[in-house]
Amino acid sequence: MKPSRFVRPIGIALILFWSLAPVYWAINTSLQSDATAQARPAHYFPPDPTLVNFRTLLGIGKVIAGYESVPDTIRRGLINIVVESGVATIVTVFLALLAAYAFARMTFRFHKVIFYAVLATMALPAYSTLIPLYRIMITLHLVNTYTGIVLVYVSGFLPIAMWVLYSYLSGIPRALEEAGAVDGASRMQVLWRIVVPVARPGIIATATITFLFGWSQFLFPLVLSSDSSTQPLTVVIASLQARHSAPFTLMNSAGVVAIVIPALITVLLNKYVVNGMLAGSVK
Repeated sequence: MKPSRFVRPIGIALILFWSLAPVYWAINTSLQSDATAQARPAHYFPPDPTLVNFRTLLGIGKVIAGYESVPDTIRRGLINIVVESGVATIVTVFLALLAAYAFARMTFRFHKVIFYAVLATMALPAYSTLIPLYRIMITLHLVNTYTGIVLVYVSGFLPIAMWVLYSYLSGIPRALEEAGAVDGASRMQVLWRIVVPVARPGIIATATITFLFGWSQFLFPLVLSSDSSTQPLTVVIASLQARHSAPFTLMNSAGVVAIVIPALITVLLNKYVVNGMLAGSVK
């Protein structure tokens, strides 16, 4: 056998190990008690697997003395990240659908200029707008509010969401809309009753991508929210770790929760994402 035949499998194995080893260690630690996790030598497999850390996060387990507020803070962060990502996804997909349909089916003055100007914003480094956005939020008194974080998310996610939906809507035959117009339907009726049902895979794909983008945000909510009332789970975990104010096992359990939810969404909706993206790319 040629040595080159082993290069690709070894390379893939190394990449998988590099990517999945931290995830495995977080899961391994989350299934141990605090005393077991701190034992030396370290346990590469949980000697006595337990769900006590996850029960503590759910508020149905005993909390270690001195850390009574930690589970409440983590649960609040989980609620915040779901609310902020969910609302941002709904608003982004709704606006992106209207914009994409207008660009795909309507002709107006400066049509192409506006379209490419919107897409050009994706080339800008996202964090270059962080300080200006922060100053705007301060002026509008939207720091430490759901509204401020959601508005920032929507402004960042809208161009790519519009681009994905534009590609998908451009591939839908115009004959379907023309048939609806012949039957007396208005343009908005054609959009909601004909285009939206046909474009459902593309809409689900866009919503999934947008939600995952929102879930993975860290720096923007870190700057725009200075207390746990609006901080998402990603920021809460980092802040607790920085202050060493939570047991290591409990922190890993929270990290597993932060990983599992988007992973499940990706697995369950993977078909819609792939089909929507492929269908939208074929005109």
